[in-house]
Amino acid sequence: MMIEHAREGTRVPPGRIAGGGDLRRRGAAAALVVASLAAGIALGLLMPPQALAAADAASGAAVAQTAAQTASQSPAEKAMALMSDPRVVADTLWVLLAAMLVFWMNAGFACVETGLCRRKNAVNILSKNFIVFAVSTIAFWIVGFGLMFGDGNAFVGTKGFLPSLTPGDPAVDLSPLGGDEYQGVFSSLSWAAVPLSAKFFFQLVFAGTAATIVSGVVAERIKYLTFIIFSFFMVAAIYVVPGHWIWGGGWLAEKGFFDFAGSTVVHACGGWAGLAGALVLGARKGKFKPGGGVNPIPGHNMALAALGALILWLGWFGFNPGSTMAADPSAIGHIALTTNMAAATGAVAATIAAWSLFKKPDLSMTLNGCLAGLVAITAPCAFVSMGGAFIIGAIAGVIVVLGVVSFDKLRIDDPVGALSVHLLNGIFGTLAVGLFASPAAPGMGGDPGTRPELGLFYGGGFGQLGTQLLGVAASAAYVFPAALLVWLVLKAAMGVRVTEEEEVQGLDLGEHGMEAYSGFPSEQ
Repeated sequence: MMIEHAREGTRVPPGRIAGGGDLRRRGAAAALVVASLAAGIALGLLMPPQALAAADAASGAAVAQTAAQTASQSPAEKAMALMSDPRVVADTLWVLLAAMLVFWMNAGFACVETGLCRRKNAVNILSKNFIVFAVSTIAFWIVGFGLMFGDGNAFVGTKGFLPSLTPGDPAVDLSPLGGDEYQGVFSSLSWAAVPLSAKFFFQLVFAGTAATIVSGVVAERIKYLTFIIFSFFMVAAIYVVPGHWIWGGGWLAEKGFFDFAGSTVVHACGGWAGLAGALVLGARKGKFKPGGGVNPIPGHNMALAALGALILWLGWFGFNPGSTMAADPSAIGHIALTTNMAAATGAVAATIAAWSLFKKPDLSMTLNGCLAGLVAITAPCAFVSMGGAFIIGAIAGVIVVLGVVSFDKLRIDDPVGALSVHLLNGIFGTLAVGLFASPAAPGMGGDPGTRPELGLFYGGGFGQLGTQLLGVAASAAYVFPAALLVWLVLKAAMGVRVTEEEEVQGLDLGEHGMEAYSGFPSEQ
């Protein structure tokens, strides 16, 4: 999500022109300078010498006064003064808008998961998808934000816990000051010229997304309280560690690993944690036949699932373009287009693949194909061309269909296909940086070290691909065992699975004592 500016030693978001904003801003500045010079020359020709001398003296005095005021300001005062800078205002509004779009993805996940599962579990699924962001907020503020972005070492942050988030506090953060003027304990985020509160909110909605992914994998048999407790640990201690390695200035960032918006950090992380939970929980009752084979368990409301997928598609325009954390028109426009292209080709490719395998165009596969394309383009969105995005999305659409079939054959029960969408395509999308990074993409225009090397298919060799593979393996090596340990401790301490009677009756009545569709005949 952020990259090191090799020349200036500060962090700039991929897709921006390193060291000086975009061409549009430069053009506007140049035009302003030319206009000012022209006006000055004309004024000089019309004014008498005495008036010119007086004007020069007044101008010099004003400049001196401004310089004196600036020099006398403390760093905290400079930071507060910057809050009203038009560029900081524009960047902050963009970051907050993007974060709100990502927050709205919670509604999308709730609709998709509820629609693809049985109606007797609808209240439980909606409850999980609602409470998970509340729990994520608390966990991220207490410890997660500090572990992920606080100053520390190459493996974990050691400062910034329970942050006040009050602007102008040099002991915490003096954003939007950056570079040599920055003071605080969140140096890894000092590249973004927005207040710390905006940075926190943007990163929070990403943490909540990672926790939400787990919900779909463990649906229809997990204890509600167990899920809540796991979600806290997921955001407080599991998600944030590889997040520090990659986005917090850790060792993977130093090695040149790139994940622009979270194919590995968010999606594969949620997938690995969900896989650990699925293995501990076991399959839903009746999902697999004793002698082999699969009993399909269809969802109860495809309209709700389709609405959810559309909400997620919309939310991704905050997820990926928002990761610039700056109102950079060139970068935002390109990332929005690559994001949309991968979603489109993912949906079409999954439809074709499912039609070929199952002899019917399966809507659930079309929806998951779209989401698979979005997950896969999340890491490379700033670094690939439109053609690259087309191919990445198409491959992701095929991967998700084959993944659903493969997990069924392995007798791993994934009710909504979340492992195929987020885990498999999170891995693929991360590797796609090393395959498809193109010199034509805006995010590839910075100095070496601020962008990945060219992809294998663009003459870059295997160097970047190898680094991406290292990051995928390292993240898996931490997240899966850590999540498995938490699941096993919870299983021993309080149990993770509802009783067989509750599962048959439905978790709505067993766990919550209410029904989503009161008055309709019960579903067994």
